[in-house]
Amino acid sequence: MSGSQPGTGGKARFDDIYDQPDPRAYFRRLAPLEYEIPQQAQAIFRRAAAEREGGTVLDLCCSYGINAALLNHDVTLAELYARYTDPALSELSPAELAVRDKEFFAARRRPDAAPVIGLDVAAHALRYAREAGLLDDAFAENLEKGEDATPSPRLRAAMAGVGLITLTGGGSYLTRRTFAALLPWARRPLRISAFVLRTVPYRPIEECLAAHGLRTFSDPSRTYPQRLFTDAGEQRFAVEAVRALGADPEGRETEGRFHTVLYESVPERS
Repeated sequence: MSGSQPGTGGKARFDDIYDQPDPRAYFRRLAPLEYEIPQQAQAIFRRAAAEREGGTVLDLCCSYGINAALLNHDVTLAELYARYTDPALSELSPAELAVRDKEFFAARRRPDAAPVIGLDVAAHALRYAREAGLLDDAFAENLEKGEDATPSPRLRAAMAGVGLITLTGGGSYLTRRTFAALLPWARRPLRISAFVLRTVPYRPIEECLAAHGLRTFSDPSRTYPQRLFTDAGEQRFAVEAVRALGADPEGRETEGRFHTVLYESVPERS
């Protein structure tokens, strides 16, 4: 697709839309690709949030707070696509849009809304998510910079109150390093609900979570579509990567879309 760049191993990257002052470019670029995994995750994250033993939700790779929007508000991803591609909003400044968005989401806030904080390297996107009222706090930190990466004191303090960690798609960018950096600072019973592309091995993260007392469950036969491929080259990459990991791409990646698997981790005593 125009504007996409090849990523590591052949997956396209969209770095230019992940850290804008507001999410309009993000939605305009991903609409033709039918990016849908946040909507796939909505009901599952709501269930996980209801089952957590209190505490805050930490959304990893949260960007503009889309998962928080869908978790805590009576909106759908289709409605967000319509909103952010609406020509009537195209002339607004990012600050003006954030003001309108704050009113938009406040009017749709669910009574069971959970406090949500976000972690991402995209500082501009995080700022928007806070200004729009989607995130209660945000942390622009990169915990993938080495085995000894350490969260900031502020993030370490926030982790003490986290009861649920959510992830959609960020499994392509995060490794066990991020989880190894975060989990030692957890102080509450912790659940993790992660949608991970089938092109990405999750076993190293599972092993890291197990070392911190979390048991991971998944059903590889149940997959969730993420988005259309940008081109034939990206599809070839995905098909080959899925096969290399011992899974069958027939009927999924061969049909033109990335697919994810849901991994849910809970304390061993559960």
